[in-house]
Amino acid sequence: MAVARAFDYARLAEAELVGFARTGDHGAFRVIMQRCNQRLFRVARAIMRDEAEAEDVLQEAYARAFAAIATFRGEAGIATWLTRIVLNEAHARLRRRRPIVELDEVETAQETAQLLNFPGVAKSSDPEADAARAQIRRILERAVDDLPEAFRLVFILREVEELSVEETAVHLGLKPQTVKTRLHRARRRLREALDDQLADVMVGAYPFLGARCARITEAVLARMSGEPA
Repeated sequence: MAVARAFDYARLAEAELVGFARTGDHGAFRVIMQRCNQRLFRVARAIMRDEAEAEDVLQEAYARAFAAIATFRGEAGIATWLTRIVLNEAHARLRRRRPIVELDEVETAQETAQLLNFPGVAKSSDPEADAARAQIRRILERAVDDLPEAFRLVFILREVEELSVEETAVHLGLKPQTVKTRLHRARRRLREALDDQLADVMVGAYPFLGARCARITEAVLARMSGEPA
């Protein structure tokens, strides 16, 4: 049975959190999920290309991970361990259904982006500029969705999640040179003109904060406690 603790889990180092998680401490589970939710959702979203399915994958992956937390040896960070579980869960889900592949080419989305009069990416309080950025973000997300999965995952972790080449390689079990090659090919397919606008826009893509973060966290904790989600 989980024991409630009267201290601030958010201030704990990762090793301490994992130690408490091994005892079934739900407070530790909560903070681990809050720290990893955004990145893991983006990974799941990169594979599933559907937000609702990505949330389902994330919830199932967390449930599996925390049920097997005793097997976590600490050879890599907890986020890396969880990323691999998310990848396995997402791929298993894809194998259980026939994938629906959109036929639209990435160039179509890029050509649409070039029609928008959006010369810069600096933040602004102008509602029209904000709307334009939101529209470009949607176009970028669709363009990234159309990349092959191998390129899409690398692109999400490097450009959206802003991991280093080495961190991305560890998360995906690849060689650093493979990460560099796939990122180069992903950028090339998105075209140089579009890539110039990605830096600030993509950082906010595929958000998983606030209410969505809280919802998935509470659902997993309720599931662990045997309560209705």
